[in-house]
Amino acid sequence: MVNISVLVSGGGTNLQAIIDNIESGELSGARIVQVISSREGVFSLERAAKAGIKGKVAKDTKQLLEQLAAENTDLIVLAGYMKVLEPEVIGAYRRRILNIHPSLIPKYCGKGFYGKRVHQAVLDGGETVSGATVHFVDEGVDTGEIILQRQVPVEPDDTADTLAARVLETEHVILSEGIKKVMAQLPEKGGL
Repeated sequence: MVNISVLVSGGGTNLQAIIDNIESGELSGARIVQVISSREGVFSLERAAKAGIKGKVAKDTKQLLEQLAAENTDLIVLAGYMKVLEPEVIGAYRRRILNIHPSLIPKYCGKGFYGKRVHQAVLDGGETVSGATVHFVDEGVDTGEIILQRQVPVEPDDTADTLAARVLETEHVILSEGIKKVMAQLPEKGGL
């Protein structure tokens, strides 16, 4: 069994997709051992409680590392986590931290590209496709090795909101696919 800690900062629809995929057997061999939020009072923590998963808040890097170690975390999944992880966390879990980003990296990513800003930039750039990317987290912002991507068409009448909604549907699918791919490569699963 692969112990997953999910890091969140908001509503948690990607978290819910992972929970649903574990419950359906789509993500067999995985279990979410905890959901850690960067701040109090986010809906993700309610989602975790409803699913019987421990919900915690990490106020700093030391606390985050302690919480990850306490639950024997094998894999960290950033699902709308709005903080940049410190090098100590990345070093302790190298190639074991995944992020989902709502664009086709290397386009529209990095510092300042999050939420609706990404989708508005795609529209302003005149793109005909956008999409989502699952990637490893390294010391940069959205610079880690790409695990997988999936394209989403940009429609002529799209707004940032309509494009965001379509990309989010794709995120819900490929995040679990990315987790499966990385789980198969973990040393304890005979990979890497």
